[in-house]
Amino acid sequence: MRIAIFTDTFAPDVNGVARTLKRFTDYLDANGYEYRVFAPISTNESRFTSHIHRFASLPFFLYPECRLALPNMLQVKAELQRFKPDLIHVATPFNIGLCGLHYAKKLNIPIVGSYHTDFDQYLKYYDLQFFSKFLWKYMHWFHKPLRQIFVPSHETMEQLKRKGFSNIRIWGRGVDCNLFHPNYSVQEVREQYQINEKYILSYVGRLAPEKDIETLLNISLQLPEIIRSQIHWLIVGDGPSKEEMVKSAPENMTFAGYLNGENLAKVYASSDLFVFPSSTETFGNVVLEALATGTPVIAANSGGVKNIVNQGITGTLCEPKHVEQFQTAIISLLGNDTLRLKMSEDARKYALSQSWDQIFEGLLKDYEEALIEKKQIRYA
Repeated sequence: MRIAIFTDTFAPDVNGVARTLKRFTDYLDANGYEYRVFAPISTNESRFTSHIHRFASLPFFLYPECRLALPNMLQVKAELQRFKPDLIHVATPFNIGLCGLHYAKKLNIPIVGSYHTDFDQYLKYYDLQFFSKFLWKYMHWFHKPLRQIFVPSHETMEQLKRKGFSNIRIWGRGVDCNLFHPNYSVQEVREQYQINEKYILSYVGRLAPEKDIETLLNISLQLPEIIRSQIHWLIVGDGPSKEEMVKSAPENMTFAGYLNGENLAKVYASSDLFVFPSSTETFGNVVLEALATGTPVIAANSGGVKNIVNQGITGTLCEPKHVEQFQTAIISLLGNDTLRLKMSEDARKYALSQSWDQIFEGLLKDYEEALIEKKQIRYA
């Protein structure tokens, strides 16, 4: 099977879509599949390969890590005619995704797509709710020709079904349990970030309004003094809210910037709890990574995260934006070492069952099904 992937974000970009697609192409390489990726040039771009075709781009205002590319249409067409893909996969609905959609129709190539980001939820954080109706009309138009739409969680599937989408399949996410594991040195992280408090609580993700960063700050600032004095917050990530967040942050909060690989895994593994208030996730890769290191998660009971965290078993789910619920969960778990240890064991056990290879094998089977599937009406 020869696969052409069209995406407006790809490695080395730091976001869930880019990281998932990079892991997928690594899997394709390892298993002898031929593929081409059409993606923007990233500001962090460090390498090109014969499999990846890059185009100039500008940052998308709602999500600067996702680029609005300016694809060379003639170059794309020529490469597709040379490569002769069996299938096109569009991973984003912006310029490069539109380019993939155009040539799938023009060259009569079967097409599938994936839905990674809930941009409709993002609109309310930027006072752009009036775009919602237009956004959904556009999303219906964009996804209508797709033989299958892949979503990362059951929660996202149900949301799209309510909006009238069909031919939806689950394409879950896995985690590298050889990288993300509990056996890193906690003392190394404590020394690196000069942490003396008894407990480390961490957050990993984009620092932006749609990640409910305001809720995170309020949680940290409003905890009772007797608990607050025992906690050090370790914040991993960057984004448009970072500058304001640093100004408002308590003294016991350290900003580590972007981390990846072992440096990121060490932060998860050294944390007593992972706190993730975002209510806009279609999946929540960072939550699964935290669980893989044996770190219990306190998260918003919303989006794809609610399908990952097993309430009372691997963590606690709280009402979105409900600061007091998050605080109660933190106080309760920090005060119960036995429960926290049991959650840690169960978190690691769950993560070990989430194999990337198994997930990609399932995706390729869905590809094969899409190739033989007759085109049907996608919407009622």
